[in-house]
Amino acid sequence: MQLVEKIRQKRICACVMGLGYVGLPLALEFVRAGYRVVGLDSDPRRIHDLQEAKSHILDVSAERLAEGLETGRLEFTCDQRVLAEVDTVSICVPTPLGKTGDPDLSFVQSAFESIRRHRRRGQLYVLQSTTYPGATEEIVLPVFSGDGWKVGEDFYLAFSPERVDPGNERYATRNIPKVVGGVTPKCADCACALYEGAVAQIVRVASPRVAEMVKLLENTFRSVNIALVNEVAKMCHLLEVDVWEVIEAAKTKPFGFMPFYPGPGLGGHCIPVDPVYLSWKARQAGFEARFIELADEVNNSMPRFVVELTSKALHKTGKAIDGARILLAGVTYKADVSDIRESPALDVWVGLERLGAVVSYSDPYVPEIDAPPIKAHSRPVSAESLREYDCVVVLANHKSLDRECIHAHANCIVDTRNAFADLGQNGRLFKL
Repeated sequence: MQLVEKIRQKRICACVMGLGYVGLPLALEFVRAGYRVVGLDSDPRRIHDLQEAKSHILDVSAERLAEGLETGRLEFTCDQRVLAEVDTVSICVPTPLGKTGDPDLSFVQSAFESIRRHRRRGQLYVLQSTTYPGATEEIVLPVFSGDGWKVGEDFYLAFSPERVDPGNERYATRNIPKVVGGVTPKCADCACALYEGAVAQIVRVASPRVAEMVKLLENTFRSVNIALVNEVAKMCHLLEVDVWEVIEAAKTKPFGFMPFYPGPGLGGHCIPVDPVYLSWKARQAGFEARFIELADEVNNSMPRFVVELTSKALHKTGKAIDGARILLAGVTYKADVSDIRESPALDVWVGLERLGAVVSYSDPYVPEIDAPPIKAHSRPVSAESLREYDCVVVLANHKSLDRECIHAHANCIVDTRNAFADLGQNGRLFKL
């Protein structure tokens, strides 16, 4: 097949559409593989920064970006006309939920409409954005199948879910197995050939529908198990048992158990969103996904539980939550990332303010927040500044979190991440 041979001979130009936490690392892996690469994004400021080797992704250093640019095989642009010149397009655009909780595929639809306007025969299109089972063939395929164009002959179409875990120092794009499902066998051949050069292992599945389901199963598995341990954490509070000690002991079992950890709620680009895609699609087929919906309910209740825990902690230290000065330590959805999308910290913030608390935050990865109704700047943590607050609520256990200072000087601590496990209990520390 002509395209497969071009890919294996490194004679292609690969386009990555959408240069966020998925697209930018992928573009650099394509460069490392020896392809000529075009990074396409609609944000002119982002493109300008990338052209200057300024990375907006914590997992991509400026040095690594500069090395990619120095090869002469990497360029960045906002100009969609470049789509007519490339051989492959990997689509890595957002797929959030709409206001009604239904999948919002507007970014995907817009991306493929742009491709359709500039397409040429023989190109490969790979959707990496998370979606529901069937979306590639039901929504994307019809966009390209008009005007006599035939999939598997005039163009190639596949789905390959992103599996990026921001902040993970062990697993990144290169060493995470890549699941690939093509609309036809020839489509799969092309997509597998493209990614074989950039990642260590390809997992070929029978169809895009299977690949789409793989992604949703992975994150639904996490959502359901996190919900279970969150519910156990609530139960342990009533039973006066340390849930963190329970988990540490349970995970010593060498079979039949996998540790998950409680927290203030779900956040980020995947786990709060992906299972909802699956339950939405299931409802369309007349099936009620009870585990998914129950897990969603439990996980969404955690910010309220943290607010209640904070109120009780303040009461035990002789303070009322109404008028209390509270510092949120870490507002990202997980440690050592800069992402506040769907972060439970924002829900905790709003919940505390509704009870009359005066809330501030400290997070080195988020210098300012402008997410109505919240608008604020990060504040430093020091022995002196901690005296200003009645309570510190730890929501993200960043490596840079000055745990010793907080442990020693905070008037009251609510620890939702077991951040102080090695520092010992004190009368001012209250754990989730």
